[in-house]
Amino acid sequence: MVDINLTGSMRSASAFRGALSNGGAIVNIGSMFAFFGAAHAPAYAATKGAVVQLTKSLAIAYAGDGIRVNALAPGWIETAMTAAPRADPARNGELMKRTPMGRWGTPGNLTGPALFLCSPLAGFITGAILPVDGGYLIA
Repeated sequence: MVDINLTGSMRSASAFRGALSNGGAIVNIGSMFAFFGAAHAPAYAATKGAVVQLTKSLAIAYAGDGIRVNALAPGWIETAMTAAPRADPARNGELMKRTPMGRWGTPGNLTGPALFLCSPLAGFITGAILPVDGGYLIA
């Protein structure tokens, strides 16, 4: 988990830093579990929390190069990784009851927020963590 989630994010940012200077943007992928613990996936939650802190630190470090660094924090998204809770009627009901929008997100729901953070419309946003979770974090 550390290699993929944290080290991979750092290496990618470092690799693209030169090409992105003078107006580039990096969007990391955090998780809602960066905001609270996950008893069922402690290593995942810890590494996503580290990605959020990395995002904030890189936002400061890269600002002088004209690079903005932000992250998305997806909630419950329909992926292979969430197949088990979606298939369990009790767990699915529990999750949807807490999600104000009352549905699972799709990978496509991350596209617009990512494009926004990379666009000139977000030209004065750096170090932000944007939840894309149907309201799960506020419920």
